[in-house]
Amino acid sequence: MEVSTEVDANPFGKYIISDWHFLESMDGRSTCPKCGKSRKYFCYTCYVPIKDLEGKLPVLNLPIKVDIIKHAKEIDGKSTSAHAALLAPNDVSIYIFPCIPDYDDKSENIVLVFPGKDAISIEEFVSRQSAAKVGASKKRPYSSDKPIDRAIFIDSTWNQCKGIFKDSRLRDLPCVVLKQRITQFWRHQEGSPRWYLATVEAVHQLLVELDLAIKSHSADPESKKTRIEGEANQKDDILSHEFDDLLFFFKFMYEKIHTLYDHNQLKSYKRPLK
Repeated sequence: MEVSTEVDANPFGKYIISDWHFLESMDGRSTCPKCGKSRKYFCYTCYVPIKDLEGKLPVLNLPIKVDIIKHAKEIDGKSTSAHAALLAPNDVSIYIFPCIPDYDDKSENIVLVFPGKDAISIEEFVSRQSAAKVGASKKRPYSSDKPIDRAIFIDSTWNQCKGIFKDSRLRDLPCVVLKQRITQFWRHQEGSPRWYLATVEAVHQLLVELDLAIKSHSADPESKKTRIEGEANQKDDILSHEFDDLLFFFKFMYEKIHTLYDHNQLKSYKRPLK
């Protein structure tokens, strides 16, 4: 438990996240400018901020497209998928299963972030792309110059996600897995270890790993040096911080929860690491 204790002491210490304290001064609820429903801060079904927050939130431009496939029973207001769609509106799309796209575009390098039996790390996937200009799955030849154009995430409980993974539109996609990172999500999920990240945490983690992997295989010696130092020194990361604002609302809500409840008493943080 030493690892989790150390991380929990300063869970966002190595990230650079925009100041969110102005959100604390907002009282009451407002109507969503699109659907007209009562919302606080943002609409979790339209993925837009309330009118009083328009122009005040960080907006990110991601290097890849992100598709999040939500299980129909996943509760909108409890999911962090909306955080990603709200803060990176040009690059993040959310679909409710089974209404998802057909991922048969050969011009894109598409990966599914899922621990399938043939899943490999982001580093390995980029390495294979760099060496052979093909994806991890020999069934799908690719023509894009980017190692990854689009990443697909499944937003559901562990038991629910297996059914989505078996869908014919997804099952032949190459799978990648993320490096282990302790979640700070306050929502307890029975039977899952603390390595199971909230969706917005997973999107952030993939972007950080992809950035490092690309630098690793870059011809630029300085980029390689940055990657090596970043991996070797996890406490003082020389990692890119351009994606940290994806955690803007996540950190804000984490802090709100922790003003109401003792961290050590929340069931989510008592889960085992394995």
